[in-house]
Amino acid sequence: MLKGKFQVNLDFLQTKSPPLIGVDISSSSVKLVELSALGKDKKNFRVERYAIEPLPKDAVLDGNIANMEAVGECLQRGWRRMGSRIKNVALALPAAAVITKKIIVPAGQREDDLAFQVETEANQYIPFALDEVNLDFQVLGPAPSNPEEVEVLIAASRKEKVEDRVAVAQTAGLKTVVMDVEPYATQTAFDLITGQLPGGGADQTIAIVDVGATVMNINVVRNAQSVYTRDQPFGGNQLTQSIQQQFNLSLDEAEAAKRGGGLPENYENDVLQPFCETLALEVARALQFFFTSTQFTEVNYIFLAGGCASIPGLDEIVAARTQVATLIVNPFAGMELSSRIMPRQLGADAPALLIACGLAMRSFDPS
Repeated sequence: MLKGKFQVNLDFLQTKSPPLIGVDISSSSVKLVELSALGKDKKNFRVERYAIEPLPKDAVLDGNIANMEAVGECLQRGWRRMGSRIKNVALALPAAAVITKKIIVPAGQREDDLAFQVETEANQYIPFALDEVNLDFQVLGPAPSNPEEVEVLIAASRKEKVEDRVAVAQTAGLKTVVMDVEPYATQTAFDLITGQLPGGGADQTIAIVDVGATVMNINVVRNAQSVYTRDQPFGGNQLTQSIQQQFNLSLDEAEAAKRGGGLPENYENDVLQPFCETLALEVARALQFFFTSTQFTEVNYIFLAGGCASIPGLDEIVAARTQVATLIVNPFAGMELSSRIMPRQLGADAPALLIACGLAMRSFDPS
C-alpha cells in the first residue's frame, strides 16, 4: 500500500481514513467488500457486507476500462445490492498499469525534500513526462546496507488509467478516496492470513497465486515484503471455452453452466480435471521462473486465490504437481460476520475477494 503524494484529487493523506468500501474491478466482475473494526486497537474485523457483480464481456480488457458505462452500472448494481450507505471507495490499479522502482535516499529528510528527490529520481525511470503521470512513493524502512539511508518505493501510472477508474466510481454515484495497486492490496489482506501459519509465517517464502478470468498473477512474499511478481496469460476463461466446445454451448451458456452446475456427468473427467492439471502446470512453471529470476530456491507455501481457487480439490492437484503445501486463501477466517452474511456462501466466494478485502482495510490505515 502506498503512502505518499499521489498527484490526483484523492484524499490520500488523511490522518484518519473515512469508512470506505473496497472495490476490485477485474476482467469478469466487480467485487465489493465492507468491513468494520472491532475494539480500540482496530486489529479485529467484522464483515458487514459484500457483493460480486458479473461484468459484460469485454467491458474490461487487459486491465483497462473499455466500456465505462457498463462498468459503472455494474458497480452501482453491486453497491445497491449490498445495501450500504457508505459512498467512499478504495480502488486499485493492476500491476501492469504501474511502474515501480526502489531507490535509496538519505534518512531524516523533510517530506517536501523527500518528495522533490523522488520526483527527480522518477525522471530517470519513467518513460513519460511527469505531467502525464500520477506519482506516489512510500518509505519502506532503513536501507539494507546503510542505516543512515532509507529505501523508498516509487510508483507511477499514466493519468488516464487512474482517471478512468475514478470516473467509473463517479458514474455509480461513489467517491474514490484511495487508489492502491492490486499486488499491495493483496498483500494487505494476506497479512491477515500469515498469522494462521506456524511462527506467523516468519522467514517463510509464500507464493500467492491469484487465478482470474484471463490472467494468473503470482506474488511471492517473504516477511511481509513482496520479492517477486509475474503475470501469466491463463485463467478461468480457458475452462469456459472448454465447456463451450465440449458441450456445444454458447459462451454465455458455458459461463452460466460453469457457475451454476448442471453439466453432464463426463464434465469432471473430460473437462474440469484436465483444466486443473493445466492450471497446476502453469503454477509449477511460474515457480520455475521465480527460482531462475531470484536468489530463492524454494517456496514454503502456495496460497490459491481468485474464482478458480474454489474448484474442489484444486489445492491437492497443485500440491501434487509442485510438491509445495498448498492452501486456499480466506482473508475472512477468524473475522466476525454480520447477520447479513451467509457463512457458507462467503467461504465459497472468499478466494475471489482477496483484493477487495485488502482495499476495504484501507478504512483502518492510520496514514
